[in-house]
Amino acid sequence: MSKRKDLVAEGSQRLDKNLDTLEKYQAYIEDLYNVKSSLTRKDFINKTGWKEFVPVVDDDAARFLQLILQMKKPKHILEIGTSIGFSATSMALTAREYGGTITTIEFDNTAAVQARRNFERSGVDNIIEILFGDACQIVPSFSDDTFDFIFQDADKRLYPDLLKDCIRILKPGGVFVADDALFPVMELDPKWNNLVKPMSKFNRLVAEAPNLESTLLPIGDGMIVAIKK
Repeated sequence: MSKRKDLVAEGSQRLDKNLDTLEKYQAYIEDLYNVKSSLTRKDFINKTGWKEFVPVVDDDAARFLQLILQMKKPKHILEIGTSIGFSATSMALTAREYGGTITTIEFDNTAAVQARRNFERSGVDNIIEILFGDACQIVPSFSDDTFDFIFQDADKRLYPDLLKDCIRILKPGGVFVADDALFPVMELDPKWNNLVKPMSKFNRLVAEAPNLESTLLPIGDGMIVAIKK
């Protein structure tokens, strides 16, 4: 029993050390790109009057999305889960450089109103269309091979249910990205514990999908990235 306690204590110490190291990594990365960023999560949130929104992506996740858009230059982009519009705005600032457009879906009307204001303030409202409603009803309504790029950051409980249609509406060679993929191994606030099981199921479905090539990257809270064969 004593040996087991020693092993548990050692494992706990190792985890704490890894978390401290990860925080140092994140602080270094943010400091590295701070001078270059024209749009930051903190500033975007501060300029949004409403504060009861669901969390938005971290700055490193937003940069990653912009980088993929710069490489692939997708013309038709779908976002599932708008919130106050930070990720959509980040992508739009890149997409407008090559003529891309974004369709974003939001279930919460208050969030959608705030997002529209943020799009207008950032000067990207002309290339973003907000669809208000249930993603489980809207996504299946799209035709096959409609989008070149899909970013999913909605209610995690919807992820497994939406995957089949996300693959269907994504063009061959298109990119599919989903946020919060590391929820199953993170220490979450107890109120989010009900999201762990569906995220675990979703990650497994993506990893085993025969028509996807994918990987999971430790960016933000984890981003699973896939290309449709």
